[in-house]
Amino acid sequence: MKTIQAKMHNSLSWAVFTGLAALFLFQGVPVRSGDATFPKAMDNVTVRQGESATLRCTIDNRVTRVAWLNRSTILYAGNDKWCLDPRVVLLSNTQTQYSIEIQNVDVYDEGPYTCSVQTDNHPKTSRVHLIVQVSPKIVEISSDISINEGNNISLTCIATGRPEPTVTWRHISPKAVGFVSEDEYLEIQGITREQSGDYECSASNDVAAPVVRRVKVTVNYPPYISEAKGTGVPVGQKGTLQCEASAVPSAEFQWYKDDKRLIEGKKGVKVENRPFLSKLIFFNVSEHDYGNYTCVASNKLGHTNASIMLFEVKTTALTPWQGPGAVSEVNNGTSRRAGCIWLLPLLVLHLLLKF
Repeated sequence: MKTIQAKMHNSLSWAVFTGLAALFLFQGVPVRSGDATFPKAMDNVTVRQGESATLRCTIDNRVTRVAWLNRSTILYAGNDKWCLDPRVVLLSNTQTQYSIEIQNVDVYDEGPYTCSVQTDNHPKTSRVHLIVQVSPKIVEISSDISINEGNNISLTCIATGRPEPTVTWRHISPKAVGFVSEDEYLEIQGITREQSGDYECSASNDVAAPVVRRVKVTVNYPPYISEAKGTGVPVGQKGTLQCEASAVPSAEFQWYKDDKRLIEGKKGVKVENRPFLSKLIFFNVSEHDYGNYTCVASNKLGHTNASIMLFEVKTTALTPWQGPGAVSEVNNGTSRRAGCIWLLPLLVLHLLLKF
């Protein structure tokens, strides 16, 4: 009977103590100035989401009862757990320290926590604030976009985190320098083909490494021919006309001569098309092949053309090249002939004097 009465008395005492502690906490009763350092809790505790937070309260042998509260909710009173949250555990309850741990901390755990003690029937409290940091996360970003040159675009990148992350946009291009926007929204007026490519959104708040995602912007424009040169080829040789065109989407090529389209498979002629290059190949050029050709490049946004000339180059007989030895021999022969010419008058004069 005495044991049951003792337990009932202890339960009643805890109920009165924790009730008073919650009441004092709710009413904001401060610690007495003479006991400003007792009980002493930690400074504000900062942890990352998913980590464990330890809340410590320094006490001494004057303390008869002690409890941890979150706002008006009692977490632990002495060794007894009052909350149902399995993440909250008691770490130590000694004459010098009363500590609890909150495991796998989440944002809803953030807020004030109070260490409440009773000494000489006078409850006293000390408060600590739990701060939960959250890594940045991009929760919304624009999809890849295809747009015609000259139109306007708007890209969006929404990020969350604690502290609130800083969002920046950057154009991934060899010619792009620095950031193009330090905001969640990127507006481009009258976009040009040079502004196509990947745009990188970065969200950072120093809690973890920045989060990066990209949006691909494709700028469509009509073809323009960047290179179209004529070429000269002798009769009977192989000749090639080239036509280079830049366009998005890629251009389709056609070849004409005298307003007649050249069909693939014509005898002796072949057309090779690549995304930005077309070749008209003549395997055995004849007199009939010479003339002016037209290259036409087109896509859904327009077309353009260029004239390219295939002209004849006359072949010339090449004088066989002679080495240095042959040249030296010719020079020596010329020298000997010159010597003989100078000796002939002397010989005639000698004969006349003799006779």
